[in-house]
Amino acid sequence: MTDSAKPVGEMFDLARNIDVHTESQADAKEEAVGGVTSGLIGLGDDVTWRARHFGIPFTLTSRVTEFEAPHRFVDEQTRGPFATFHHEHLFQPTAEGSVMIDRIHLVAPFGPLGRVAERLVLARYLRRLITERGEFLARL
Repeated sequence: MTDSAKPVGEMFDLARNIDVHTESQADAKEEAVGGVTSGLIGLGDDVTWRARHFGIPFTLTSRVTEFEAPHRFVDEQTRGPFATFHHEHLFQPTAEGSVMIDRIHLVAPFGPLGRVAERLVLARYLRRLITERGEFLARL
């Protein structure tokens, strides 16, 4: 959850901006290499990302499957390293501006070994990544 002084609509647009996302993930050298590669994404749009996490290069394609401007959108992996990856972005007004809530459901590949990796490494890593990204958006 990220609190921001920005209004809901502004946070909504920052969260779906490919250029801002790329800037927020510069440490992972994340870049959009297919589909929508710049600007704002919307319903039905695909983005293919290339990045390096844990020192491992990977490619992931996601599609915006639900879109309720300016309060909610969902992107889901259509191709990539996870068995399932579903990311819901929620935006609510507050007295000070807005709050952005990220809900992620993922299933790692490789059955029981993947579930262990989810619990021991992936969940904590993604929480940190999402927190840092939210703070980045709020600071812009």
